[in-house]
Amino acid sequence: MMRHFPNTVWTFNSTRMNFLTRFARKLFGTQNTGHDDRSDRTVPMANNRQISATAPTAIIDQNGRRIIPHAVHKIDRHRLDDNASKVVYRLTDAGHEGYLVGGCIRDLLMGLRPKDFDVATSAEPEKAHELFRRSRLIGRRFKLLHVRFGREIIEVATFRAAHDQDEDNDSNKGRQSATGMLVRDNVYGSLADDALRRDFTVNSLYYDLKDHSIIDFAKGYDDLQARVIRMIGDPQERYREDPVRMLRAVRFAAKLDFEIETDTATPIRELAPLLRNIAPARLFDESLKLFQSGHAESVYQLMQQHNLFVQLYEQTARAVKKPQGYPVETLILNALRNTDRRIRQRKSVTPAFLYAALLWYPMQQRMNQLLEQEELPPLQALHEAANEVIAQQVKSTAIPRRFSAPVREIWELQLRLPRHQGKRAERLLEHPRFRAAYDLLVLRENSGEDLDGLSTWWTEYQKANPVQRDHNRDRDRSRHEQRNERNQDERKPRRRRRPGRNRSSQNSKPSSQHSGGTHE
Repeated sequence: MMRHFPNTVWTFNSTRMNFLTRFARKLFGTQNTGHDDRSDRTVPMANNRQISATAPTAIIDQNGRRIIPHAVHKIDRHRLDDNASKVVYRLTDAGHEGYLVGGCIRDLLMGLRPKDFDVATSAEPEKAHELFRRSRLIGRRFKLLHVRFGREIIEVATFRAAHDQDEDNDSNKGRQSATGMLVRDNVYGSLADDALRRDFTVNSLYYDLKDHSIIDFAKGYDDLQARVIRMIGDPQERYREDPVRMLRAVRFAAKLDFEIETDTATPIRELAPLLRNIAPARLFDESLKLFQSGHAESVYQLMQQHNLFVQLYEQTARAVKKPQGYPVETLILNALRNTDRRIRQRKSVTPAFLYAALLWYPMQQRMNQLLEQEELPPLQALHEAANEVIAQQVKSTAIPRRFSAPVREIWELQLRLPRHQGKRAERLLEHPRFRAAYDLLVLRENSGEDLDGLSTWWTEYQKANPVQRDHNRDRDRSRHEQRNERNQDERKPRRRRRPGRNRSSQNSKPSSQHSGGTHE
C-alpha cells in the first residue's frame, strides 16, 4: 500500500523552486523585493550618477571606520572577479583579514571595467605564500605575492604602515634615501595604517566580501563623487617618497576625466626633476601605462602642463620647442590620437611604433646635422643618428631591445619607401615592419610634412589588385628607364672589356707567322 507524504513533497518542491529562482536571478541579474540579501543586485554607478539625497552615504562602525553599505554604492556583485574572491576567502578562512582594494573598486564605482583585481591582507607575504600552491613572492623594495590562476595573476599585498611605527627600526623593512624616496617599504601595520599609506583617496577603498560593503578611511568615495584626484597626506612628502606618484596623478586624471586637487597639483612642477632618480626600467613600464591606456592625448597635455614630459622625453621636448621647420608636436598628437583610436577599437598597439613616432624628429634633426658635418650617405647617417638618439633615450626609459630594434627598422623604411620602382614596392610590402612604417609615413604627411603625395601612392598601391600593381610597376619601370637613358646620354661612353680575355689579347691581332709557328 502506497503512503503519501504531502508535507515532504511540498518541502521538496519548495526547495527546488527556491533553488531555480535563485539560479535564474544569478543568471539574469533580476532584482527581488524579498529578504534574501543575495538578490540585491543593481547596475553599477555611472559617471554622471549622484548619491541619493535620501539614502545614508556612510555608517560609522564601533571601530570608528566609515562604512558605505551595498545599498548605497550598488556595485554589481557579478562584476567581481571570481579568482580574486577565492583569494580573499582563502585568507579569511585561515584567520587573516582580506579585502579587494584599489583601482578595481574605483573603476567598478565609476562603471568602468577593471584591468585587474588586487587584494590587501593582514597576512605577511611569507604566511600568505603558504596558503596558495601556485604563487610566488616578488619584489624587494615592496614585497608582494602573485597568485596565478591560468593566465590571470592576483596581486596580494600586506597592510603597510608608516616608517616611524617600526619599533625595531630594521633597515631591511623600511629605508629612505637622502631625498626622501622610499628604497624599501616593508613595514607592516593594520588596515587603517594601510589606508593612509596609499597614494590617492580614490584608491584607498576596501571592499569587504563578508557584507559587500566598502570601507573608506580617507573619504575617497566622496572624492569620486566630486571627480577629484587628492593625495593622502602631505603631497610634497608623498611625492618625495615616490616621484612616480606624479605620473600616476596625471594618468588617473586623464583616465577618469577628473581634476587634480590644487594642493595635490601645485608641487608637481617643482618636484618633477625627481623622476630622473627613478630606474629607467620602471619609467619605461610607467610610460606604457601613460600612453597605452586609451587616453594618451590627454595624458600628454597634462604632462606638458606639469613639466613631466621633459623628464621622460628630453630630446622630444627639445624638438617641440625648436622644431626647425618640422611639425613635431602635430605628429606627436596625431600618433597619440591614432593609438587611442586603436585601443578603443580593441586593436593591437606596440611600444615600438609609439617610440618611433615620439623620437622621429629628434632623430631626423640629428641625421641632418650628420649629413651636413660629415657628408655621410643618407642611410649611414640615419643609422648613426638612430644609435645616438636611442642611446640617449634609454637613460630615461629603458627601451628593451625587442622594441628598439623595430624602431630602427621603421625609421630605415622611411628612406626606402620613396624608392618603389620596379619590384621594390612588392618587396617592401612583404617587409614585417611595412605596416608600422606605412602608418608613420601617413602620420608624417597628415601632420604637414611635404612628401609629394608618397603616402597616397602607397595607399593606392595596397588597394590595387595584382593586375593593377603590375601595370603600375611597369609604368614606374618605364619612367625609371627613361630617366636612366637621359642620364646615359649625358655621360661619356665607356668601353667595356669582354670577360675572360686580358687587355693584351684584346688589343693584338693574330698574325699568320705567329699562327704558323704555333702549329709547328
